[in-house]
Amino acid sequence: MDGNGRWATERGKPRSAGHIAGVETAKDVIANCVRLGVKYLTLYAFSTENWNRPADEVATLMGLILTELKDELFVKNNVRMRWIGDRSRLPQQVRKHLEDMEEETSGFTAMTVSFAISYSSRWEITKAMRDILWEIKNTNLTFNTVDDNDITEETISQHLETYFMPDPDLLIRTGGELRISNYLLWQIAYSELYFTNTYWPEFEEKELHKAIADYQQRQRRFGKTEEQVETENNTAHEKQ
Repeated sequence: MDGNGRWATERGKPRSAGHIAGVETAKDVIANCVRLGVKYLTLYAFSTENWNRPADEVATLMGLILTELKDELFVKNNVRMRWIGDRSRLPQQVRKHLEDMEEETSGFTAMTVSFAISYSSRWEITKAMRDILWEIKNTNLTFNTVDDNDITEETISQHLETYFMPDPDLLIRTGGELRISNYLLWQIAYSELYFTNTYWPEFEEKELHKAIADYQQRQRRFGKTEEQVETENNTAHEKQ
């Protein structure tokens, strides 16, 4: 969700105004994704690198989590909220608020929206490796007795923050930057990527539809040839 600060600066407003506007966009996108039948939505709200921003901007972002992430948004849309990221770095009040929201929305089923807060992919993968090592040590195994085949892609995926969801089909980055910025690096190995110059506060419903329409025109091959995919699709249609 990139471009909040630049959107505000270009309008002669403080960067905080961009983050406030960005929150409203996030609410609209959540509601629109529910209507479209999206089952999993992940929003990159605050990276581990964002801790290096000016203290007042960080404080504004933490405050928005407390004031804007409320039950009403999730109850109204039957949406479950999850949180991925380094929980140890957040202020205690913010951490408790997010954990309470996770618990209070755990029974909602229309869609799962995950907020990546204090998150980076390198941190996540490093943590996964440490967790796997801890499990090996605490099940009385040694590296000499663990077969190489015991560590699979599934093993790693199940130790990532996103263990509860499938890998993304589509990644959208707003704001005109052409980079991933340490986000879901393992999970997006075969995701389709969509970049737009539109700043996040202006990413309205029509912009979301444009991204999805672009995605629908793509052929996802997962390493296969175009001919193989077309043959498989034709076979599937015939069976239907």
